[in-house]
Amino acid sequence: MTDFDSAASAVAAAALAAHRASGAIAAASDAQVDTALRAMADRLNASTEPILAANRRDVEAGQAAGLGTGLLDRLRLDEARLADIGRQLLILADTPAPPARQRIRELPDGLVLEEVRRPVGTIGANFEARPNVVVDIASQLVKSRNAGVLRTGSAALGSAIALVDHVVGPALRDAGLDPDAIQLVRVPGRHSATALVQQPKLLPLVILRGSGTSTRELATTAAMHGVRTLAHADGGAVIYVDASADRALAARLVTRSLDRLGVCNRLNLLLVQQSIWDEIVPATVEQLAALEPKITASLPPHDHPLGYEWALAEGSEATVTIAPAVDAADAARIANEETSGLAAAIVAEDRAAAEVFLAAYSGTGAFWNATPRLLDGFKLLAVPETGINIDRVPGPRGPVTFRDLYLRQYVVSPAA
Repeated sequence: MTDFDSAASAVAAAALAAHRASGAIAAASDAQVDTALRAMADRLNASTEPILAANRRDVEAGQAAGLGTGLLDRLRLDEARLADIGRQLLILADTPAPPARQRIRELPDGLVLEEVRRPVGTIGANFEARPNVVVDIASQLVKSRNAGVLRTGSAALGSAIALVDHVVGPALRDAGLDPDAIQLVRVPGRHSATALVQQPKLLPLVILRGSGTSTRELATTAAMHGVRTLAHADGGAVIYVDASADRALAARLVTRSLDRLGVCNRLNLLLVQQSIWDEIVPATVEQLAALEPKITASLPPHDHPLGYEWALAEGSEATVTIAPAVDAADAARIANEETSGLAAAIVAEDRAAAEVFLAAYSGTGAFWNATPRLLDGFKLLAVPETGINIDRVPGPRGPVTFRDLYLRQYVVSPAA
């Protein structure tokens, strides 16, 4: 048996187990679902020691393997991060679910049209070495009454196993739900990710999160096998500083947008209006150099694309590209054409300039005098996310939450 065959067998077994549990979780009551989420928070608190021990082993192995600063930041858990995950679980439990049915309109002959929200059934999710995403996605799947198969990068596998075995599975059991509803692929290596997007009958939808090249390749493979994806391959946020900007606010937003270098919505490209270039850029370079870790400014002429994503540049994560823009319209054009279209912000006191920028920028999230780091499910929508979708097609865009993980069904029946 080849390595791929072994991985494919493990994925198929996990998908089948989750599929068999999907009917029961689809029929779960609101009380059961929210009890499961609260139980996850309780068990997270009670299992801090084994989870952090597993994570320390992952981090030590990552350091020995030469993982970069950004990747290690994504991988690392601590008590504060676990506490944040627990708080988010409790907030999610208290968040009302959208109505399962809603009347659309009356039809002739005494009929009525209703829209029914139905679970997808079983959803796959692939993400890199970010163990917190195990709980984020598992909780979103449970809240939306879907079963799921999770696959993470080898660097985080030990942490992921600890979270599933100590938190997710037992919490489902506590609520009277089948713990098989959330599966974790425990075979390391890229073959398991490829196998995950080749199960159209068992996993018709797969959420893809990770580095650009690998995620794009998986999305292509999924399409070839008839599997739909919600993919987030590229990120990197833009801030444009207009001539009318409050200088102190601009400096604060730059700092706030670099609090974590390994996340997708961090500041990647800083655009400065040409008319204030000589005033703003030298001070900004000094500001970046004074941060911890020190941030290097990539100044013109650039030997890389303007949208080059530093979060994925191992060893160079602590870099920000700085480039000029003629005005707000030009800044929006650059953000649209040169970057992924994830998020962009304008810092401006001039309302007209801000409105030009916001009207022209077509990305997933647009911000005025605010950090693009807000483009995160919990920060923006007050619930965790399964990922961020930046597709330019109809469907969920931006942070994808449990509210998006459903199928729409039209039901016509006699009016009551």
